Amino acid sequence: MANDPTLAKSDRDYLLAARHLDTVDLERVRGFLTSNDDRTRVLARRILAARRVMTDDEWTSALTDSSSGARRDALEWFAREESDVRLLPLVRGLLADSDALVCEAACFALGELGDGDALDALCDIARRHEDPRCREAALGALGALGDPRATETVIAALEDKPSVRRRAVVALAAFEGPEVDAALERAREDRDWQVRAAVDQLDPHGLGE
Repeated sequence: MANDPTLAKSDRDYLLAARHLDTVDLERVRGFLTSNDDRTRVLARRILAARRVMTDDEWTSALTDSSSGARRDALEWFAREESDVRLLPLVRGLLADSDALVCEAACFALGELGDGDALDALCDIARRHEDPRCREAALGALGALGDPRATETVIAALEDKPSVRRRAVVALAAFEGPEVDAALERAREDRDWQVRAAVDQLDPHGLGE
């Protein structure tokens, strides 16, 4: 019965409407967390997360969902709602997820939540991940953390493909030192105009501090 597409649509219709209500039956919403329909589970979690009533067990279930799309959505909400830091090891584990978009979302979440324990893993992704979206997201997280130990990794990304180089320039705004200044000066002459523009936005007159 749970796999009936008509029932799943009815559930989703209720949850879509409940998102806009001031008062909802939270226990009824929680009942949808075990639905066989991925979208229904996601919608129920969004309602609970927006009201900041997700329990640790519910977050754990969301972050380990069998659906990669559901895991990605859970990561985005986890970062947004500043959830329990005790679950950060689980989020760090998703950096190794087989779905690149889940890895990307995990990078974003760890940067937003300021998880310094993820530094080494983020540096590794920024240097070696096969998907450029993950490398970009890792650089964004390293910029958010601003840990000087990541300086070399961020500078090295200026040798990557254009989209990654642009993200590296933005991330370098969080770092200081002569090596950073020199790297930005090199990036000012980058063959990609968007990379050059990113440098100019950081230092529009090219005068430095």
